Amino acid sequence: MNGPSDLSPADLTPADLAVAQAVLASVAEEMGEALGRTAYSPNIKERRDFSCAVFDASGQMVSQAAHIPVHLGAMPTAVRAVMALAPFAPGDVLAVNDPYLGGTHLPDVTTVAPVFASADPEPIGFVATRAHHADIGGIAPGSMPIARELLQEGLVIPPIRLVRAGALEESALALIVRNSRAPEERRGDFRAQLAATSLGASRLEAVATRFGVEGLRARFEALLAHGERVIRAVIAGIPDGRYEFADRLEVGPGGLVIRLALEIAGEEAHFDFTGTDAETEEASVNAVAAVTRSACYYVVRCLAGPDAPSNEGCYRPIRFTLPERTVVNAGPPRAVSAGNVETSQRITDVALGALAQALPARIPAASSGTMNNLTIGGYDRARGRAYAYYETIAGGAGGGPQREGRSGVHTHMTNTMNTPLEALPLAYPFTVERYELRPGTGGAGAHRGGDGLVREYRFHDEATVTIVSERRVFAPWGVAGGEPGALGRNTLIRADGTTSDLGPRAEVRVGPGDRVRIETPGGGGWGREEG
Repeated sequence: MNGPSDLSPADLTPADLAVAQAVLASVAEEMGEALGRTAYSPNIKERRDFSCAVFDASGQMVSQAAHIPVHLGAMPTAVRAVMALAPFAPGDVLAVNDPYLGGTHLPDVTTVAPVFASADPEPIGFVATRAHHADIGGIAPGSMPIARELLQEGLVIPPIRLVRAGALEESALALIVRNSRAPEERRGDFRAQLAATSLGASRLEAVATRFGVEGLRARFEALLAHGERVIRAVIAGIPDGRYEFADRLEVGPGGLVIRLALEIAGEEAHFDFTGTDAETEEASVNAVAAVTRSACYYVVRCLAGPDAPSNEGCYRPIRFTLPERTVVNAGPPRAVSAGNVETSQRITDVALGALAQALPARIPAASSGTMNNLTIGGYDRARGRAYAYYETIAGGAGGGPQREGRSGVHTHMTNTMNTPLEALPLAYPFTVERYELRPGTGGAGAHRGGDGLVREYRFHDEATVTIVSERRVFAPWGVAGGEPGALGRNTLIRADGTTSDLGPRAEVRVGPGDRVRIETPGGGGWGREEG
């Protein structure tokens, strides 16, 4: 049933908003189900390393599924980047992965479709997916290398048309998949993204038919305003003041410092990263501005209730000072693959550390603070093909004011699942022969931090293994007298029994019988332990 054409946001009741919010969220959720069920790679199919969202005609995110926080805070920038390709036609799908044009890091490829209603030549909105592809080229399998510049990390895709008026641009897709070590897997994952994007477009068209074009636009505007009101109320509940905190990335002898001054004034928050260390050539830990903003948005959004909206209106009361050419606002040609996965976690820790001073009874201790990224690639002799594999490994959550931290979970800027052990030998020439918790690695306190994990891989063919991790030198901190969580550790165990510590980042060649053991950090403890 079409809504009245002259409907304004002020005419909408709370019930109208609740229905619109649920309907638009269901579009994003259904896109995610389609993407996860039709993808080829375990990273997307099993770990669900993807995100989906709905945007208005100006590129503002109006609804998102509960997917990956670091994706969702950055996706509006990507949508606005591809809008430069206008004018659009029904059936168009755009793609981009350039971190300096709205991406996060190169393996995360975003597909965006404009959505039309009736004969209107202008889109009523957009739908988008972002999925982490297990290999997009570069100097090491998995496209998460120990790199000095962006081009070493893989194929850079500027905003392009991947589908034109419903017809696949086969030459564009062929170029992308030819630059991957697993081209058929890439093709399958891209097909899954295109299917999810097409489904989202058709569902949003149906929503426009239900509410009417003007009714839908009014609901977009009202939902964004509602998100802003909710977050303004959240910030108003934080005592005014300036709260400072700093933490380090494990690069160089003294580490790279991320420094934050969080200023709360009434209903607005200002994240000022002045004093943060410069971007670096030594590692790929440089984060682009969209990643930094995502982490800060996530921290503030966590203070809202579970029923609070998740849209770009929530971001309006939040301002930033991000000094250029720093590790939180890097520029070309810096490598950024670890900035998305590791530096985002450290920015989250810094923001939580500042908030813990303002809200000591609400903020938990630091969680493991790393995604423990592992990429494996080589030639599978048994199956006669090249392969590339990627996963992140869980750790301990920080203890909080109410309860102990959970053990063996993905925390903060990653929201992925475990890759089942049974899935690996069906597709790859390696197995996991040890997978268990690390008892006692959570920090002591009134509420202990959660324990980390041990995950050990045995290789049956030669392969290249890349590890990108953190919290191997600087431990996850405790709060209110709680103790730090235990450090993580990465170990290479050769077939002859010799071992070596790989440090936080390493790229190694392994052979049959070699093993790599990843021991992930525990979370920090909260409060002083009684007795």
